[in-house]
Amino acid sequence: MSGGRLPVDASPQWVARGCVLLLVLVLVAPTAVSAVGGGATSLQAGTVSEPANGTTVISVQGFKIAGQQSSKKPARLVGVGPRGEVEWVYDGANDGIVWFYDVDPLANGSLLITGTRPGETVVTVWNPKTGETAWSETFDWEDTHDVDLINGDQLLVGNMRNYNETAERNDDQILLYDRSEEAVVWRWRFRDHGFDRSNGGRYSGDWTHVNDVDKVAEGEYLVSPRNFDQVFVINRTTGDISRRLGSDEEHDVLYEQHNPQYLRGEGGTPTMLVADSENDRVVEYARTNGSWTRTWTLTGNFNWPRDADRLPNGNTLVTDTLNHRVMEVTPDGEVVWEFYAPWGPYDAERIKLGDEPGGPTIREQNATGAATLTNSASLTPGSAGVTPARLLTETFANTPLSAQAAWLGERWAHVTPWIRPVWMGPWQFVQTLAAGLVLVGWAGAEAFHRRRRLREQVAAAIGD
Repeated sequence: MSGGRLPVDASPQWVARGCVLLLVLVLVAPTAVSAVGGGATSLQAGTVSEPANGTTVISVQGFKIAGQQSSKKPARLVGVGPRGEVEWVYDGANDGIVWFYDVDPLANGSLLITGTRPGETVVTVWNPKTGETAWSETFDWEDTHDVDLINGDQLLVGNMRNYNETAERNDDQILLYDRSEEAVVWRWRFRDHGFDRSNGGRYSGDWTHVNDVDKVAEGEYLVSPRNFDQVFVINRTTGDISRRLGSDEEHDVLYEQHNPQYLRGEGGTPTMLVADSENDRVVEYARTNGSWTRTWTLTGNFNWPRDADRLPNGNTLVTDTLNHRVMEVTPDGEVVWEFYAPWGPYDAERIKLGDEPGGPTIREQNATGAATLTNSASLTPGSAGVTPARLLTETFANTPLSAQAAWLGERWAHVTPWIRPVWMGPWQFVQTLAAGLVLVGWAGAEAFHRRRRLREQVAAAIGD
């Protein structure tokens, strides 16, 4: 160096470029390390302080891209032993399934499985002990999350996304299909029973998102239309709704819930145990003197729970979808058994107990009130600590922007897990996005700085 001048490669422009490049490398380095290491996303046990009562079957929804299953986010069933050991895996790709939903243990030890392909619903009975398929049927039902086998050989179906473009009407429905007759023998359509087309989801698309239907008594079916924020019981004979919990946009009661379980408390008291998904909690309600009372609220670091079943021992089996885990939780919130199963577990059942066996209500256990999760291993990226969504919500709490921040935080928490790679944690995802924005900004600054030269080059190219 002479005369105190910087060499060409140490000019302010190149120093700035070097700083930007260094910043990008710092931002993407954790992501690169995680990508090489694979991330904490494999099938694995979490907390197991009390061995489970037999094998737990977990239905993993999976994730599809352009109608095809993602090999890194597969739809599968996983059989998990009492201490969290993987006993078997049933791969949906073998049958072309891109999404798995409900799974029901049958009396003979087989499983009734609901899966979908684009435009089709596939119902299968499969025996995990022998690996044999008893039967499988494909229906042209557009999208179905739950099919139950009842009355011997009939399929009780909750079917959604049935917009009829020609008639300009939505035919979302509950139906009963008789396998012996090979025909639908009963239908109940939402549009015929007082549901307003202006409520719920988009009428010409996913209007009801009915995700669950269960037989709770002879001729009585419990239904969960997620987009109407309620669950109710249909009387098959009359078609009337006999009991209803919640109403559209009454979010303090239920907010886009999944898979309610109907329990009968002391003296036959109607009780609902519900995975209150968008509220990130599990709730239980009891109906006395003509009104519903919330008797239990389980909260913690949930991210979109989609199933909650009471077990005979009084604990609750919870499927916490976007934390990719299934947990057995005591009434006071202690996790005593836990398993991680990416990507997006939807349903879980203890096979030897049958389909949603039920157990004592919270009132019968003298455990009413609020409980918070404790003792989770928090293995899945994002399931512990301060997440971006939580930081955003807490930063703007009690400010004029609190409502907007809470909405954005909720959307971020529920949407980004489907987008980011399985091996990438939430903060790594934020850093990668930040690196991308820095690169875009850098490119824009370079283009502005060289705009005259670029114009000359474009003019010369056009002139040629």
